[in-house]
Amino acid sequence: MYKRQLSVDLLFVAANLTKLVHGAWLPLAIALTAFTLMTTWQRGRQVVTAEREQLEGSLQEFIESVRNGTQPTQIVPGTAVFLNRGKLTAPLALRANVEHNSIRHEHVIIMSIETQPVPRVPEAERMVIDDLGYANDGIFHVIARYGYAETPDVPAALRALDPDTTEGRIDIDDASYFLSKIELRPGSPTKRLATWRKRLFIATAHATADAADYFGLPRDRTVIMGSRIDV
Repeated sequence: MYKRQLSVDLLFVAANLTKLVHGAWLPLAIALTAFTLMTTWQRGRQVVTAEREQLEGSLQEFIESVRNGTQPTQIVPGTAVFLNRGKLTAPLALRANVEHNSIRHEHVIIMSIETQPVPRVPEAERMVIDDLGYANDGIFHVIARYGYAETPDVPAALRALDPDTTEGRIDIDDASYFLSKIELRPGSPTKRLATWRKRLFIATAHATADAADYFGLPRDRTVIMGSRIDV
């Protein structure tokens, strides 16, 4: 039965091959290009995510190192907001600020944005706060949930936080925002990504939206700290 069905399908394909020279090659070429771009982007993101998680390290271990003095730091006044993909790993900008500058702010907010499969998220369900195990160190994690029809506004979301849940009052109007910028460059062939795919992925990555504008961050109080990843 399967052989008969395959024969019918092959005959159908063969009968339509002549259409290729009359313009049918164009939608096939477009589909192939789109497929190549999507699979390259997906594979490239997997490689970059794995490399980035190694650089970032565990957030919980990082907080423990700050608390027990392994990473000696001077606490400075103010609020610092670090955008991050989640609460499992430490933001690269936060790690660089502590390890290289030996400082951290009085209030440190690690913030993640989640897009929900609904058009809009009610304000009462938007924010989720986690003290990351300690209620008095000024470091906590915030998840801001948005629907797919909404545009994230980080400062507005933070202004809606209840001071009783944020380990003290935070001054959002004077807060500094930190973004971790990743510079991608072609690495060795051992990264399981062909050279031409690496260059294609890096080229498409440059076309992504500006994070500061997308999240509504004030330009004059946004700091971008970079790191390099080989793909």
